Amino acid sequence: MALKRIPFLIMSSTDDNTAFLIGGTPSENTALFHRIRFSAGDPAAWIRKPDGRSLLLIRDIEADRARRDAQVDEVSVPSDFTPDGGLSGDRATATAQATAECLRRLGMRQVVLDRSTPYIYAHHLERAGIIVGYDEELGVKDRRSKSTDELNALRQAQSDTETVMLATLQRIAHADIDAEGRLVDDEKMLTSKRVRRWIDVSLLELGYDNPGSIVAGGPQAFDCHAHGSGPLHTGEPVIVDIFPLSKSTGYNGDCTRTIVHGAISDQVMRMHEAVVAAKAAGLAAIRPGATGEDVHRATIDVISSHGFEVGLPPENAHPDWCGMVHGTGHGVGLQVHEPPLLDFNAPELVAGDVLTVEPGLYSAAIGGIRVEDMVAVTSTGCDNFNRLSEGLTWI
Repeated sequence: MALKRIPFLIMSSTDDNTAFLIGGTPSENTALFHRIRFSAGDPAAWIRKPDGRSLLLIRDIEADRARRDAQVDEVSVPSDFTPDGGLSGDRATATAQATAECLRRLGMRQVVLDRSTPYIYAHHLERAGIIVGYDEELGVKDRRSKSTDELNALRQAQSDTETVMLATLQRIAHADIDAEGRLVDDEKMLTSKRVRRWIDVSLLELGYDNPGSIVAGGPQAFDCHAHGSGPLHTGEPVIVDIFPLSKSTGYNGDCTRTIVHGAISDQVMRMHEAVVAAKAAGLAAIRPGATGEDVHRATIDVISSHGFEVGLPPENAHPDWCGMVHGTGHGVGLQVHEPPLLDFNAPELVAGDVLTVEPGLYSAAIGGIRVEDMVAVTSTGCDNFNRLSEGLTWI
């Protein structure tokens, strides 16, 4: 039977036969974790009933802990809602089956899912004769306006990220040089891999997981997401982008700086001046009611005014082509990339949004320059979490 669908519904619906559902594994699904503030490694389902009360359906071994710690009104286990024919031995299937049976017993005619809920829930809801709807803002919009606790967690994550960033850049700055212009530290070649290892160890000691920092030197940084490989060289810009996850709070830091060991060329200086000015323009454009596109346009207008390109390079671009190839930034929270974007067609900003502002310029001949701060949108503008210098020299 084809899956039944209903028109877009919003969280304020007063239909006595409509419930809202976010399903998945709380330790992996940040939308579900944000809703219940409880982490577990097994499938679960959050249900908002028409009366506004919330129910968490979770494995029995987690139920007592959930009753104590989860931010929900009720906690049940799959066996409380065993359908005719029983529950599957597979945990994900059993949870979806029990969720559908729970909603059927509640008399729900239709259920609205968010973007993160696995299709297995929709499948079993449909088999139970329940109409499935979709709300693209469920579990998204309410995450954007951060609470005081969330802002504090993000501010701390960014502070720790900056601590590691400063130590890393200073160590690169003090490296020696071999006869071929390659950087040497403790009589060993200084490579992107070695620098990433320093970063990993430093963040681990501070209580962070690190998915893999960017340490991209010279022309390889023309690819703005290249993680970098091989030796680092004097006189070349090196992009260092660190975006760790706090093990204690679940929130992310995200900071980029660029370093040049040794002499800085005139073109690199021009690129850097444009990027710093573009970041300042982007920051100045941030306020509630402004759109992410407004911020992006403010940024790229400065890039263009400095004589650089905007957008992806054309095929067979001239070797001297240099431009900004990405958006201005993105939201940050339980994930390092969250809504809203700072780019074309982006939505209005709201107070409590936490954003990165990270203009960059990239040249196939020279490499890249990127400088990134994290800010919180306030009622009058933004609060910048960063305190590090924007410069290229870190002696």
